[in-house]
Amino acid sequence: MGDTAVVALNALLRGASIDDHAEALELASAAVRAAKGRGAPLVAAQHTRVVALLNLDRFDDALRAIADGGDALAKTCIFEKAYALYKTGDLGAAEAVLRDAAVTDGRALRGLKHIAAQIAYRAEKFDQAAATYRDLASNQEGANYGEENDLRINLSAADAQLEWQGKGWAVPEHEKQPAREDLEAFEMAYNAACGCISRGDFAKAAVFLKRSRDLCEATDELNEEEKKAELVPIIVQQAYVFTKLGKLEEAVKLQNSLSLDDTADPSAKLVARTNALVLQAETNPYLAQRLGESLSEGKGNDRLFEYQSSVLRRNRYVLSLQVQKFPGVKKSTSRALSKEAVPAISSSKCDLGILEAAAASQLRTGQEALRQILPLLETRPNDVGLLLTVIQLYIQLQNPTPAINLLEAFFKRLETATTPDHADVRFAPGLVALAVSLYRTQSRHAAIRNELAKAAAHWQGKTGPAASGPGISLLREAGIELLRSSHPADLTAAGEAFSHLIAVQPEDRTAKAGLVASFATTDFSKAQPYLDALPSVEDLTRGVDVAALLEAGVAAAPTAVHTQQQTIGKKRSRQEGGEEEEAGKGRQQSQPAKKRRKRKLPKLYDPDKKPDPERWLPLRDRSSYRPKGKKGKKRAAEATQGGVVRDEETLELAGGAGSVKVEKAPTSGGGSGKKKKKGKK
Repeated sequence: MGDTAVVALNALLRGASIDDHAEALELASAAVRAAKGRGAPLVAAQHTRVVALLNLDRFDDALRAIADGGDALAKTCIFEKAYALYKTGDLGAAEAVLRDAAVTDGRALRGLKHIAAQIAYRAEKFDQAAATYRDLASNQEGANYGEENDLRINLSAADAQLEWQGKGWAVPEHEKQPAREDLEAFEMAYNAACGCISRGDFAKAAVFLKRSRDLCEATDELNEEEKKAELVPIIVQQAYVFTKLGKLEEAVKLQNSLSLDDTADPSAKLVARTNALVLQAETNPYLAQRLGESLSEGKGNDRLFEYQSSVLRRNRYVLSLQVQKFPGVKKSTSRALSKEAVPAISSSKCDLGILEAAAASQLRTGQEALRQILPLLETRPNDVGLLLTVIQLYIQLQNPTPAINLLEAFFKRLETATTPDHADVRFAPGLVALAVSLYRTQSRHAAIRNELAKAAAHWQGKTGPAASGPGISLLREAGIELLRSSHPADLTAAGEAFSHLIAVQPEDRTAKAGLVASFATTDFSKAQPYLDALPSVEDLTRGVDVAALLEAGVAAAPTAVHTQQQTIGKKRSRQEGGEEEEAGKGRQQSQPAKKRRKRKLPKLYDPDKKPDPERWLPLRDRSSYRPKGKKGKKRAAEATQGGVVRDEETLELAGGAGSVKVEKAPTSGGGSGKKKKKGKK
């Protein structure tokens, strides 16, 4: 084919509109083969072939075609190359292509932003994906028809993933609660339900999932096969929500109604089969464990997200524990945790420590479990999962003192480390909240304020995402707790915490009120700018009947000592005689009084019958006692009651040593005193 023919074909390909991608691929490949070796311009034909391959889902072939086309084609196919790499799962190479791209055309740049957001989403960089989608939504220049709706759906999906990732602080409040018009698409309702599931709001998630399913079944934009494919993840989530709500029958019914052949999404199939195994484990854990081992995760873009993979691994370990495979679980979890150089506080890593503790104790609880887990904690003292398990066991045994000692020793080890990662673990909001809860059981309010003040100081020094991330909720709670103290240093620390909150979240009314309360008596100039943002006293007291309040008087809350004294007084009033005095001495204020057991009457008790007055005497001392046997009859005969009374006489001892009572000798008959003569033998 001559040069003129190649040029004509290129012009035809640029202006043609062929819906059959296989036909477009055939024509483009023919043009490339005909002009090969002539040095003719082939970029248009090669570009057409690459696009046709992408539409036919032949991504590896598209990458080879781009590589064969040289630098000229590579500059033209930046978007296509990044998309092909994204679809094959090579996310690092796709990001590198986008970083090296120098695009000046606005429309092409918008397309690259779309693919950049998809790559960030698949790489689990959901904050970057959400930021890109917000940027695209705010700038509609060069946008295609219907793109705004797609951006809202993709942004809601990124927000839901952020919630699952534990970064709900990165999602704006107005995006967490979608408007009614945003729920007109089944994808939006589904993403809103996923966000509710990640926050633990399963009742609202069930409502959104029902709406999503109804909208999907009623839409006219999808054919029947496409509807079945879209309904699979919705039904999977519905079954999960019903399981969490305790509606197991509905969950099993939905799980059995799934037809996994209707979807080509491997991850959806894997999640559905995993949920089915969890339900089956209630009846036959051995079969569920065997089937769970046969499930394999996908590859490339079909693989699960990290939080999904961690849940899948945890389910496998739990099934192994149910069938008593304790050595295997202990060995595998210990091997995975030994690779961690820094104490891990993520839920996936903590779960491994808890599962190892369960395997080591062989699912025992209480003191028996502690005897098995404490030696394991000594070998790996920085394992947060093991530490939390031991603390939980001590709390269940109502012995918080050793739990506090273990947590404080763990904090000291982290404080001696010099790396920032150890400091972030030391002041992790969950661990700080645990310390505060343990201190509160012992009424150690000074220790609570000290712990919160140190945590607030740590997170105030953070910049970037950490400044507006996990430390926000901790700073708010620390400021509120420090305000309860009258010490000037605590009030200053509370004011600094609220100042940091206002810098990160300027519209936070709680932070403004806390800042005013902190500096109102010490530095009024810092509190004055925020006075206008707070409601006035008139607004707060509007509708309050002052006269009625004055007439009712001031109610004083009873103190703890007063309440204890009242309780002791009520207990004493129900006791009788000396029992009341003894109970009053033995009871201490630090321990609750034991509940008196209600006395039971005998089964055949007759209130009209007079009780035996000798019922308190031992059996042998009662008048009705009749011993058995010869010795018993002899003792009874010798007894004074009904027996012979023996005469006694008093004999004076010689030398005036006193007197003694002896039995009087019996009187003898006439010849009884004479000796009897012996007879002859």
